[in-house]
Amino acid sequence: MKRRSAAISARNIAAHIEREVIDKPKDWKPLAYCWRGGKRSGALSLILDQIGFRVTLLEGGYKAFRAAMLQDMARIAPSLQFRVICGATGSGKTRLLQALQAQGAQVMDLEALANHRSSVLGAMPGLAQPSQKRFDTLVWDTLRRFDPVRPVFIESESKKVGNVAVAMPLIDAMRASPCLNLTLPDSERVALLIEDYDFFVRNTELLCQRLDVLIEFRGRAVVEAWKQSVRAGAIEPVVQALLSEHYDPGYLQSMRRNFSLFPQAQTLSPSDHSAEAMAALASQMIKDMT
Repeated sequence: MKRRSAAISARNIAAHIEREVIDKPKDWKPLAYCWRGGKRSGALSLILDQIGFRVTLLEGGYKAFRAAMLQDMARIAPSLQFRVICGATGSGKTRLLQALQAQGAQVMDLEALANHRSSVLGAMPGLAQPSQKRFDTLVWDTLRRFDPVRPVFIESESKKVGNVAVAMPLIDAMRASPCLNLTLPDSERVALLIEDYDFFVRNTELLCQRLDVLIEFRGRAVVEAWKQSVRAGAIEPVVQALLSEHYDPGYLQSMRRNFSLFPQAQTLSPSDHSAEAMAALASQMIKDMT
């Protein structure tokens, strides 16, 4: 069995070198690892070393790396000074995070890392979510780069962003952190959502398909009425109904239940939903920190 495995590994190594390594420059420094052992990666490392590359071999394989990474995440998350951006759906939390990041603030954008807008309608067309392991690694890699002396702005996410789960040490740290409550009038929220979900405006049948997910929550009659309005071109009233009848009712209850400092949250009120208004608000927030 070992001889057969060695023959298979040798063929795979040869194919890998021909496919991935032949054109690499002399200063290329590969990292090699197995799932948990090290025989295959050790064999590959030996050959790469013999042909002139400086190879790093991960002892214990990916399994050991992942265990160490999750442990490190649990160490880092409580040490950071999170400022949690709260706000009802459509209030512009992501836009504010983007404005803060553009002006040099430390930002953890979990939705960007997850490729999902964290709602039942939040899947991005043509954009797959990362695997859970990949998402965890992206979160850890972002966390470890933050300066613990400076605040880190983060959105008030739930335990899951689409199909991926946020690590509990980060959830716990967020939920114990000071909150900022971003508010916009309903008309501004509707306008923002139509801009951010413009692919639904361009493809109304896609929106209708997604609305079917809400049948179990709102009932078939309500959802069918929304779909008729969408097909008739009346998208704004449907967005307003989604806010008032589906998203908003549980928002305050959820925030008060999960974020202990939400009742003391400072209210943030941009002049409107535009990127310019969010940039002005971000600038004022950063100025207030100094």
